[in-house]
Amino acid sequence: MSPVIRELERQGGEYFILHTGQHYSYNLDRVFFEQLKLPPAKYNLEVGSGSPAEQTAKILTGVERVLLEEHPDIVLVEGDTNSVLGSALAAVKLHIKVGHVEAGLRSYDRNMPEEINRTLVDHCSDFLFAPTEKAKTILKGEGIAEEKIFVTGNTIVDAVYQNLEIAREEGNILSSLHLNPKEYFLVTVHRQENVDNRERFASILEGLHRVATEFEVPIIYPIHPRSRKRLIEFNLKAPKFTLIEPVDFFSFLQLGSNARLILTDSGGVQEEACILKVPCVTLRDNTERPETIEVGANILAGTSPDRIVEYSTLMLGRANDWDSPFGDGTAGRKIVEIITGGNDG
Repeated sequence: MSPVIRELERQGGEYFILHTGQHYSYNLDRVFFEQLKLPPAKYNLEVGSGSPAEQTAKILTGVERVLLEEHPDIVLVEGDTNSVLGSALAAVKLHIKVGHVEAGLRSYDRNMPEEINRTLVDHCSDFLFAPTEKAKTILKGEGIAEEKIFVTGNTIVDAVYQNLEIAREEGNILSSLHLNPKEYFLVTVHRQENVDNRERFASILEGLHRVATEFEVPIIYPIHPRSRKRLIEFNLKAPKFTLIEPVDFFSFLQLGSNARLILTDSGGVQEEACILKVPCVTLRDNTERPETIEVGANILAGTSPDRIVEYSTLMLGRANDWDSPFGDGTAGRKIVEIITGGNDG
C-alpha cells in the first residue's frame, strides 16, 4: 500500500493509516514503516495472533470503533488477509465505501483461507482495483458490475521500482550471509495449508533438500515464525538450508533480485520474482497469479519432491526475457486519481 500512501502525501490528500497489528514483530511490522519512510499509523489495534475467528472478530470490532469516530469517505484495503476481510466488513456495515486493491485474484482453492477472504471482499467493495485484464474478466464473470472495476496494475510493481535502488544502497545482506549474486536459491514457505500439514511440509523440505544437493548451491530460507514453530513441533529437519529470521523489505529485495532461483508458496513473492526477472517455482497446487505462468516466469510444482527438482531444473534453463504483466509502476497514482475523482459516483 506504500505507493498509494506516497501518492496521497504528494497530493496533500486527507487520509490516515489504520494498522490492525495482525503482524507485530519488528521484522514483520515496524521496520516497513521506517524503511519506506511512511507516516506512523494513527491507530494500531494490536490484535496479534489467534484463531481466524478470534482475529477477524477483533479486527471487525476495532475497525468499526475507529470508523465511527473518523467517518471517512472510503476505506482502502489490499490483499487477502483477515485484516482485509474484517476492515471491509466493518466499513460496509457502516455504509462507507470500500476500495479493494488487488481485486479479482483467484486460486479456486477454497481450502485456502485467503481465497475466502479475497472473494468476499471483492463482492462487498465499491471500487475494485484489478491488477490485470484477466483479473477484471474474473470479476465480471462473477457478476460484478463493470463500472466498479478498474485495471490499474499492481502496487507491488510501484513498490519494487521505487525501492530497488534504495535497497541496493542501504547495506548489503548478501555480504553478511557470505553470498554471491546468482549463486544461491531463495525460499519462502509459510502458507497455512503447507506448513500446518506435516506431510506437505515434510515433502516440500525433502524436495528443497534434493534441489540443494542437485545444484550444490546455498538455500536461504527467511523463516516465518509460524513455519519455525511447525518445524520444531513436527520434528522436521532442514540440514541443507540456511534458516534466517524474517528480513525487512529492502533486504528481501536484495535477496530476491540477486537470487538464481526463487521457490515459494507466497502470491506476492511470485509477483516480485516476475517483476525482478528471476525464475520462480511455486510450491503449491494452484495460484491466484496465473499471469506469471503464462509469461514464462513461474511454474507450479506442488509439493512432490520429484516435481520440485524437475521444475527447478526446467526454470533454471529458461530465458528470463518475459515482460511483467502487472503494470508499469503507476498503480498508486491511478488508484488515488480514481478515488479522489469518483467518491460521489
